[in-house]
Amino acid sequence: CGEPFLRRFTKNQKKSRSLANHVADESYRSVPHSFVFHRGQVGKNVGQLIQDMRRVMQPYTAESLKVRKKNVLKDFVSVAGPLGVTHFIIFGKTPNSINMRIARLPKGPTLYFKVLKYSLVKDVVSSLKKHRMHEQQFTHHPLLILSNFGMDGMHVKLMATMFQNMFPSINVQTINLNLIKRCVLLHFDPEAQEIQFRHYSLKVVPVGMSRGVKKLMQEKLPNMNKFEDISELLMKGANLSESEAEPDGEDNITELPQVYSGRGNMPSQQSAVRLTEIGPRLTLQLIKIQEGMGEGNIMYHSMVSKTEEEIQNILEKKETRLKEKEERRKQQEQNIARKKEKREEHKKKTLEGIKRKRAEAESDSEVEDPGLQGNQAAEVESDDDVEYYRQAVGEEPDEDMFPAAKRRRRRSEKPDTPAKKRKMSPGTSSRRMDSKSPKRKSAGGQKRAGTGKDPAGKGWKKSKDGEKAFGKKRLPPGKAFGFQKAGKRENKFGGGKFDGKKHKDKSFKSKGQKGKTGFKKKGAGTKMKGKR
Repeated sequence: CGEPFLRRFTKNQKKSRSLANHVADESYRSVPHSFVFHRGQVGKNVGQLIQDMRRVMQPYTAESLKVRKKNVLKDFVSVAGPLGVTHFIIFGKTPNSINMRIARLPKGPTLYFKVLKYSLVKDVVSSLKKHRMHEQQFTHHPLLILSNFGMDGMHVKLMATMFQNMFPSINVQTINLNLIKRCVLLHFDPEAQEIQFRHYSLKVVPVGMSRGVKKLMQEKLPNMNKFEDISELLMKGANLSESEAEPDGEDNITELPQVYSGRGNMPSQQSAVRLTEIGPRLTLQLIKIQEGMGEGNIMYHSMVSKTEEEIQNILEKKETRLKEKEERRKQQEQNIARKKEKREEHKKKTLEGIKRKRAEAESDSEVEDPGLQGNQAAEVESDDDVEYYRQAVGEEPDEDMFPAAKRRRRRSEKPDTPAKKRKMSPGTSSRRMDSKSPKRKSAGGQKRAGTGKDPAGKGWKKSKDGEKAFGKKRLPPGKAFGFQKAGKRENKFGGGKFDGKKHKDKSFKSKGQKGKTGFKKKGAGTKMKGKR
């Protein structure tokens, strides 16, 4: 019909597939996982050793784990839980040796090893005539082989248990032999107290055949142009390299329970298991075993031994430290709670004070006198300026010179506007001045307040240096007469400078007991005199 064939899964097939995926996920989570990393500066060779160890622990390890300088051990522990990591293999380097730690998460123990010797993968492979290593070998975990770990000793048994739990367990009855392509061998030497670590590639070949027959069963056929008959190849086995003629003995010959990958490996037939080392190679020595993740009691130490009394004293000191730590923690919690209560109480009092101040401000604004607001000080100062100008010049100031005093006089002249009586400062005069009169008059023979005359009425008071007394006073704020334009000042005062020394005898003249004062204008030629 021309249409592509679309495969449709039935309900049972979908159910079986989902069940298989679930089983695979559960089996993946149940197996142990590991992190292989370093702490501190280790160098190039140890860094390559870490990569080789990650290769050994595949596929249940982090192949591309990135380690930064600022990372601490707690960072790896916090990440290990969600990822299901159960073991840490940590390498470190000191000026004298290389160390390796194996830790069980999350509560330990931690085994400390000293790396006496090591060889990288590239060094092991370069020493072989023919190596056998491919990517398919690392798709499944290796087979763990422990040798000579059945000796007495707590540390030996603990090491064996730790190594066994690092790799997934297998069921001999149901295991698929085709998945086993590698093996890890750990051999313990009780005399030297050393552990030999080896990593091998596994190969199974049939037994009881000549080398020529084995060659024919392979995919690549040998070159037979020099043979007259094929029997020569089967009988002589010529043109074969020495590396291909590997000896087989009783140690490596076994009967296969099932079909194994490779030509000639049939069930119930004898086959030889051959191991090829692919590295890395390590020689380890156990230093100590410690509880927890690097912090706990020392369970075993190869160099330091303690008696029962010393161990008991250490445990008692540790319990005392833990009790003191718990007491400090409780005291700190009480201090934090007490400080929190104080902060809440202070916050409550502060809010109450703010509300009370706002209420007082609102109640005061309702009865506040509008005349006592911000412009009071300015108006009092304006009254002082006007009075000072009268005393100094002897006439009323111009209307534009003191606008604040002008506005106040206008408000006081309105009879219909009810204005409250304002309080004046002690230094100001309470006498009201008439703004319409051009000059200030007083009764004859009577003294005017603030005119500057002495009681005898002989004239102005003079200072010791010959200057007038009011010349030393500081000008108050406001519009002073000295800041007007030059043209206006010349029209009013005759164009001369108002100086105590220069116009001492011309502008102001005292006429003795008669009490007459005069002010001359040069331009108009008229005189302004006060009444006697």
